[in-house]
Amino acid sequence: MGGNSLPKHIPDGTRYIIEGRPDKSGKMQIVSRQLILPNGQEIDLTGKSFDRPRAATRIKRVKRKGRTR
Repeated sequence: MGGNSLPKHIPDGTRYIIEGRPDKSGKMQIVSRQLILPNGQEIDLTGKSFDRPRAATRIKRVKRKGRTR
């Protein structure tokens, strides 16, 4: 596994930690996310992009004729 890559399979016993705090209006804001693997390795998911395979196919948006908004 490289420095900024996610494992292909998440092993049993992995913990997904979400930390948050209320904003001024009282709604919960997520401030950090991380995975903790059973071997103790921590993967910070907060605001990072990861090296992961792209989807083999992309979804195309099709414009429908005769429809107006």
